[in-house]
Amino acid sequence: MDILHSKIVGKGVPFLILHGYFGMGDNWKSMAKAFGEYFEVHIIDQRNHGRSFHSDDFNYELMVEDLYNYISFHRLENVILLGHSMGGKTAMLFAVTYSALVHKLIIADISPRYYSPHHNDILKALNSVDFSIQYSRKLVEKKIAELIPEKEVRSFLMKNVYWREKGVLDFRFHLPSLTENTSEVGKALSPSTNFEGETLFLSGENSEYITEKEIPIIHAHFPNSQIRIIKNSGHWLHVENPKQFYDFVINFLKP
Repeated sequence: MDILHSKIVGKGVPFLILHGYFGMGDNWKSMAKAFGEYFEVHIIDQRNHGRSFHSDDFNYELMVEDLYNYISFHRLENVILLGHSMGGKTAMLFAVTYSALVHKLIIADISPRYYSPHHNDILKALNSVDFSIQYSRKLVEKKIAELIPEKEVRSFLMKNVYWREKGVLDFRFHLPSLTENTSEVGKALSPSTNFEGETLFLSGENSEYITEKEIPIIHAHFPNSQIRIIKNSGHWLHVENPKQFYDFVINFLKP
């Protein structure tokens, strides 16, 4: 059985963090260090991302089972679960499937609804890279920039570029599978499912992922939920306003 790769920081109640699409646990290192003052924080690489295993198969049902296997392997219970974007979708489905394992749930800038595929430019840019031609990080970024003008997005993607061996660059994520299965990423939470536990939804003030129209579906699936707005932030709300993000989460987790 393949077990997801993670880094564990701190001691206390287990606090699991799931990154978004094209991300990795390392994106959450600073936040994990802060939460590690009070909790045992697990920053996890989901399948086909970071240092976790690669698979041709990629969907939320599988990612939920990956997380269940991880929790079983580490003998965890009553976990706090935080998921951002794609990780939030995994966290929601896990909570409604294995509610007895989840003490509190935190969802960052995603809702249970369906989202149409909207990463085509990113996928096209990544698939345009030929590491035999773009043999340096500078050349890789230059190639990606042809389709991705936003520097912050390029910087995020470039964190996945590493030296697979001496003189050979590669992506940490499993790009063929992410490309083939990109339609899975926006799938809605299964109808008639709910989680009765305490749940916090965090929304970026300038993000389109959670708006007024998402509120009814959030409360239908998560009746014991609250929604908070992170000021001066978009989809990467934990990076753009880390202080308010941290404060909302800590206040929510107080006994």
